[in-house]
Amino acid sequence: MQKSSLVSAVVVALAVGAGAGYFSPRLFNGGAPAGAPGAAAPDEAKAKGPQAVLVEVQKVARKPFERGITAVGSLRSYESVTLRPEVAGRISEIRFTEGQRVEKGHVLIRLDDSVPRAEFEQARANFTLAKSNYDRSIELQQKGFISKQAKDEADNAMKVQQAAMVLAQVRLDKNDIRAPFGGVIGLRNVSVGDYVGAGQDLVALEAIDPLKVDFRIPEIYLSQIRTGQTLQIALDAMPDKAFGGTVYAISPVIDTGGRSIVMRAQVKNPGGQLRPGMFTRVKLLLDTPAQALAVPEAALVPVGDNQFVYRVQNGRAERVQVEVGQRREAMVEIVSGLAEDDVIVVAGAQKLRDGVPVKLAGATASAL
Repeated sequence: MQKSSLVSAVVVALAVGAGAGYFSPRLFNGGAPAGAPGAAAPDEAKAKGPQAVLVEVQKVARKPFERGITAVGSLRSYESVTLRPEVAGRISEIRFTEGQRVEKGHVLIRLDDSVPRAEFEQARANFTLAKSNYDRSIELQQKGFISKQAKDEADNAMKVQQAAMVLAQVRLDKNDIRAPFGGVIGLRNVSVGDYVGAGQDLVALEAIDPLKVDFRIPEIYLSQIRTGQTLQIALDAMPDKAFGGTVYAISPVIDTGGRSIVMRAQVKNPGGQLRPGMFTRVKLLLDTPAQALAVPEAALVPVGDNQFVYRVQNGRAERVQVEVGQRREAMVEIVSGLAEDDVIVVAGAQKLRDGVPVKLAGATASAL
């Protein structure tokens, strides 16, 4: 009986040992027996490393890059006036519609002129009589019937009446309110039949083609500015449009408060799209375009307030911080961080991180 129990114990021990030998390789080799095909997979994955990312690249090159000074400004009418009568009177006629374009000299408002017209007719009649007396005095003096002094007195009387007639004509004309220049009529404040006093506001007249744009730049740019320089203006109200202009006046005085120079430019407005008072962003272009390093805007990778690009070196992506300057036509000036002929990623940067291997797209690789 004891011998039979001993044999059973030995058999169980051998079975346990065999099981441990079978399962231990699975535990220490990722679940596969020693020598199984899957046992070497982790080492092979480590040997392969991260896969190369397909990217498009381009060399950094120097290109003409227009230098400019940015500022903000506002549009102004080329000419602007609020029409006011010089004499008091009752409005008898309004000869325009609001928003109408008018030419210089066009009669816009007419006051009742019955009294000044009668005064003019009286003055003209007096002048006609005085001139007739003077002409008769010349004949009489030549025939010796009157003295030279009498003729001179008739001459002076005629001149007095002539001056009175001219004065009456001026007073009569002041009842017609005319456009001092061509432009667009604004919104009127009066109606036919209103009695207006001298100096009362009637209506505004604005010349809006061309327009003026006034802006300020720091005094440190004084040596780089002159009349005749071109500028570009952009408006928040028309973000998809750009307008050009030319500087024609520079203030001779520096603003001591802001240490700035006031400049004035002329902007064409043939279609009347622009309006006086509009806020503008001004880009004053300096004369000589500079040769600057430039990259496509698509190459920039913004991180917070900083800008980065990926430079390709030895088949790997290297993230480089850059300082950018001006932007023009989808290109960005690089002030520092890159050198000429550096190869940078222009497409595919969103998949990259520092040190990742890259594979160059065929078209861009052959262009290098």
